[in-house]
Amino acid sequence: MITVEFITALFYEIDEQLRAIPKHPEAHLWPSAVVILGLLHALKGGGNRAFSRWLTRDYRPLFPRLPERTRLFRLFTTHHDWTQAFLAAPTVLGVIDTYGIELVRRESMN
Repeated sequence: MITVEFITALFYEIDEQLRAIPKHPEAHLWPSAVVILGLLHALKGGGNRAFSRWLTRDYRPLFPRLPERTRLFRLFTTHHDWTQAFLAAPTVLGVIDTYGIELVRRESMN
């Protein structure tokens, strides 16, 4: 699945669940757009500037009303609870599962 199809499918699922939350009259983005961008930031990882450059460079057509970087990250902070509802809680099994990757990464750096 290519990234655009993934973003579109994820946006549809999130929009279906957040349909009841109205868009503020002065807002540029719908709540579901804020959540999808927050989830993409969580999935992509890396810094805020790198994420913003990646998003603007590669996916600006999907989000034509994208605010500037600092405003976008203030939206993430303000509406953290919307995004948090879609992220899985960390589990012991999840942490143990990634431990092997950390060992491989440390060994390759030495």
